[in-house]
Amino acid sequence: MTNTQIPPARAARPEPSPSPAPGRPPARDRGTRLLATLFLAPTIVGIVVFTVVPIAGSVVLSLFHWNVIDSPSYAGLSAYGEVLGDETVLVSFRNTLVFMVLAVALQLLVALTLALAVNGRMPVWLRSVFRSAFFFPLVLSAASISVVMKYLFNQDFGVINWLLGLVGVAPVPWLTSEDAAMATVVLVYVWQQFGFSFLLFVGGLNNIPKEIHEAAALDGATGLRKHLSVTLPLLSPTLLVASVVGIINALQVFEQPYVLTNGGPGDSTRTVVMVIYETAFEQLRFGEASAVGVLLFVLIMAVTALQFRLSRRFVHYQ
Repeated sequence: MTNTQIPPARAARPEPSPSPAPGRPPARDRGTRLLATLFLAPTIVGIVVFTVVPIAGSVVLSLFHWNVIDSPSYAGLSAYGEVLGDETVLVSFRNTLVFMVLAVALQLLVALTLALAVNGRMPVWLRSVFRSAFFFPLVLSAASISVVMKYLFNQDFGVINWLLGLVGVAPVPWLTSEDAAMATVVLVYVWQQFGFSFLLFVGGLNNIPKEIHEAAALDGATGLRKHLSVTLPLLSPTLLVASVVGIINALQVFEQPYVLTNGGPGDSTRTVVMVIYETAFEQLRFGEASAVGVLLFVLIMAVTALQFRLSRRFVHYQ
């Protein structure tokens, strides 16, 4: 009698899950995309409604003459010729460019110097105090700060001239002299705005590995040489961000010159945004004001593109 061997039962193979239809993502991916779209929708709608639509409307309106009362009359590109032929507009662009160079350079210098000082050896609590104190002016209203500064820099009863008088310095016409007015506006603007760049630089300095500074110290790099050869190259991406944001904000300056000097004396501190405001809401020339706004937008885009172009050579990433 022969023994017959019964082969072991094979395990049942699991049935393969049905593959999704070609060209159609799985239901889980569709749900993730839908959730992401819902979260992004408010931001996208806000950008379209409050940024894209106003820009497009300004471009269209810049081609017309319109004073709100009468019907718009088409002017075409001749409106830009009229704007560029206006001496006040040209002076405002010149003042804005001068202000941008002075304000951004001083802002970055002050913010970087203070960031290096705060990042040095000091107690943690004192470092937090300095960070809060330097950032505090940025959360205040630019108009309210300008009102206070207007009294401080007053030639007759301002605190600044009173302090200078204690050391025998004659009263300085901070706000009534063409030479001093722009400098005063720049100082007030930088005092309020440098806190943003300061925090950027503090964060950038904290991201630089300490081993790099230790290696530089072993090679003999100390003090100013260490910052020029090691710190600044490693901090160049942060410098790029701070300069881009600073230039965009400086080209749109309005509150400080409007409150402090109202564009004077003469037109020495009149900026482009002030011209836009006066042309639109005081003279009711909304077409010309839109044309100036479009020119300012083109200037901002051109300067920003130039910065990113130059960054390929001067910005170093780790």
